[in-house]
Amino acid sequence: MDSKQFREFAKAAVDYIADYIDSVEDRPVLSGVSPNYLSELIPDEPPQTGEAWQEVLQDVDRIIMPGLTHWMSPHFHAYYPTACSFPAIVGELMSAGFGCVGLSWVASPAYTELEVVMMNWLGKLLNLPEEFLNCSEGPGGGVIQGSASEVTFVALLTAKEKKVADIRSVHPEISEAEIKGKLVAYSSNQSNSSVEKAGLLGSMTMRLLPVDDKGQLRGGTLLEAIRKDKEQGLIPCYVVANLGTTPTCAFDKLEELGPICRDEEIWLHVDAAYAGTAFICPEYRHLMKGIDYADSFNFNPHKWMLVNFDCSALWMRNAKHLVEAFNVERIYLKDQHKGLAPEYRHWQIALGRRFRALKLWFVLRIYGVEGIQKHVRGQIALAKFFEDLVRADPRFEVCTSNMGLVCFKLKGDESPTIKLLEEVQKRKNIFVNTGHFQGRHVIRFAICSRLTERRHVEFAWNEFCSVANILEGRKMETMDKPMPTIEIANMSCQKIREKSK
Repeated sequence: MDSKQFREFAKAAVDYIADYIDSVEDRPVLSGVSPNYLSELIPDEPPQTGEAWQEVLQDVDRIIMPGLTHWMSPHFHAYYPTACSFPAIVGELMSAGFGCVGLSWVASPAYTELEVVMMNWLGKLLNLPEEFLNCSEGPGGGVIQGSASEVTFVALLTAKEKKVADIRSVHPEISEAEIKGKLVAYSSNQSNSSVEKAGLLGSMTMRLLPVDDKGQLRGGTLLEAIRKDKEQGLIPCYVVANLGTTPTCAFDKLEELGPICRDEEIWLHVDAAYAGTAFICPEYRHLMKGIDYADSFNFNPHKWMLVNFDCSALWMRNAKHLVEAFNVERIYLKDQHKGLAPEYRHWQIALGRRFRALKLWFVLRIYGVEGIQKHVRGQIALAKFFEDLVRADPRFEVCTSNMGLVCFKLKGDESPTIKLLEEVQKRKNIFVNTGHFQGRHVIRFAICSRLTERRHVEFAWNEFCSVANILEGRKMETMDKPMPTIEIANMSCQKIREKSK
């Protein structure tokens, strides 16, 4: 493929993406395919000779599109926001087009330089303590990782190596293996599954502690767990506190956990993967109270800040602990600039890195702080609107409502709520998922797509009410929607909506 063909292919692909996003609302949000559906549509062997790009793009529409769950649909209310935006898509495209690998400063200086500045911008937007910023005089700094799952694991490994070094500096007679075999980590039982996985991968026992009636981990619970472990000769090492838990977006009490971690010399990592974006709005920063005690802090711009996946921001109070844990030098990676700029290969598991800072830069410049604040406040307002709808129906109860996430259920035992969710999922008009709160099944309704408007929230609520009516023996109203198609021309794509007869 030469540059002329690339221009044609890329322009057609951009048209296809734009038309897809314009029509995504009209598509069933959940895919209707069955496992292994692709095996019947794609040949068993690769083609011997190259094919035309037009055929490939046609097959994207014919083969790939039916197997997509449409995360950008305004009817997608499961998991967490997709946060994709046009500026981020263009940033991703340009990053791929440059084709560089940021394995060192000299390998592509702009990769490192822009990331340093973007992490300072983000840190200032969230009003993080100054010592976390790259521009501070201290040893702190920020880096972009792939996901919060990766960050939790990286922070655990850093805490692990630091604890071993601290103990051996005082007791050199104790072996490294003996220390590592006694290390213990803590988080709440509302933490993301990746927290428990980090303990498994890092060979560190992860205690998932009970929470209070608001879903928050409290200081007294942590202190009691630490006391019991120390009595057994174990070594408390690492705590993951949540600012916005996965099931209900609850906020652990940092102001209680922080002093305990400081007194016990335990690494405190703060995971604000979803809710962290809200701290760009000053009215929500009170939820960060106690952040001064953190050793590391993370949030995902790719969840709510209009940056597409993957882009996870990590700050370290003292980045030297991370570098010391991950530093492996080779002669082919050395250059004359050592010490003058961060070598981010020492701040992550992988050697190479993508130019994630570029899409972050595009989003921040094109939306601006006010644009992002408007987006966050708007989605929180939509969630509040949905909460009000639930509260107005005597059949339902709101269990929690935090930020852009509402957890609710049918009153009574669990079975009607479980059945309601099952039937809603079968219809495929909206997509939600379940969670647990105080031992009960709840339906998680999140405002996810930047395309979501008040009418989509009303549509979703009508879905719940319609299914609830069916469960009560009332008549169901059908809501079938036509499937839009996309016609792929030689050099462009044009959406053709199915006309009603």
